[in-house]
Amino acid sequence: MSIDLLLTIAHHLTVFALVGLFAAEFALLRPGLSGPRIGQLARLDAAYGGFAGLVIAVGVLRVIFGAAGWEYYAGNHAFWGKMAALLVMGLLTIPPTLAIRRWRQAQRADAAFAPDSAAIASQRRFVHLQAGFLLLIPIFAAIMARG
Repeated sequence: MSIDLLLTIAHHLTVFALVGLFAAEFALLRPGLSGPRIGQLARLDAAYGGFAGLVIAVGVLRVIFGAAGWEYYAGNHAFWGKMAALLVMGLLTIPPTLAIRRWRQAQRADAAFAPDSAAIASQRRFVHLQAGFLLLIPIFAAIMARG
């Protein structure tokens, strides 16, 4: 098995895991969030961040050691569009992650803590924007695959 194939498989598996974690977080971050769900959301968010790091690491390895080579990626506008969408997604994760951490700390201090609906709605807007940019990534990937 070639290194290119192994890196491609690893990249796809980490991306699918990332999307699954994103979907779980998207579903859990809703009005009525309280109790153990806050801890669950915090763990999902941490896993989401970890898998985002893995996606980037495996992607970098794929660019460096994959069959296409850096030159293919460097001159490919769809690749840079995909990277821009990923960067924007990453930036959009910061406010919800910080809010989730605050909520988790508050919940640890007071088991009855629940974020108010306005705070949840505010963070859901960021997650909805992330979803929009997430849709761009496979579009750019499909364009890349066709040269």
